Amino acid sequence: MSSVAPTTAIPEKSLFRIGEVSRLTATKAFVLRYWETEFPTLQPVKSSSGHRMYRREDIETVFEIKRLLYDEGFTIAGARRHLAEQSGIAEPGAEPAPAPPPARERDHELSRAQRKYLLDLREELLAALTLLEPR
Repeated sequence: MSSVAPTTAIPEKSLFRIGEVSRLTATKAFVLRYWETEFPTLQPVKSSSGHRMYRREDIETVFEIKRLLYDEGFTIAGARRHLAEQSGIAEPGAEPAPAPPPARERDHELSRAQRKYLLDLREELLAALTLLEPR
């Protein structure tokens, strides 16, 4: 999936309960349950007793979602699209996105500080254009 190294080594076993995943990823269980509803790539299996059982790839997906949301500043929808693009799975009900202009850098390649700086600069430029418009 990605080259993101988790901060905690994932123990050598195949299935993990939600509490274990919560501790391993430092993510609250309710957040994990919410992410399951938002990210089709995160689908833990259910045991015969109905407990969520996460596979190793699910835990890696949680680390990737967490990185995208918290470190890269993605929105839920943006992270969902990014993961769908990475896995080659089309988002349900989504039309193929048009290709971005070649000169424009993709949002997820900019840090949060860079995006904020560019948005502030854009606002200043728009204000300057407003002042320069003939009345």
